[in-house]
Amino acid sequence: QVQLVESGGGLVQAGGSLRLSCLASGRTFSSNAMGWFRRAPGKERESVAAISWSGGNTYYADSVKGRFTISRDNAKNTVYLQMNSLKPEDTAVYYCAARQYHSGTLDQHEYNYWGQGTQVTVSS
Repeated sequence: QVQLVESGGGLVQAGGSLRLSCLASGRTFSSNAMGWFRRAPGKERESVAAISWSGGNTYYADSVKGRFTISRDNAKNTVYLQMNSLKPEDTAVYYCAARQYHSGTLDQHEYNYWGQGTQVTVSS
């Protein structure tokens, strides 16, 4: 079992930056691929970024490539999402998720555990 708690959300102006963190409990964190997803108001949840168990492979949605960076620190049981050059369309609840396999994927249906989410609001 893996429990996930996100933090770091907030209100930021367009062009600004935020770093989200996701702290995982459970002994298997270092063997889990991890992902970040988001749900904007009135929209379905969409993929943002994913990372393999070792951090050696990362994956990004086209909408965030070049602006967001996913990383992980297995010693701290934490995965991060550094978000730069934020846009109003990035406004959403951001969710962290864990997958019971080593390889990362942007397919949200492949993830077994989910956090409660953290709100990110980007003002224009």
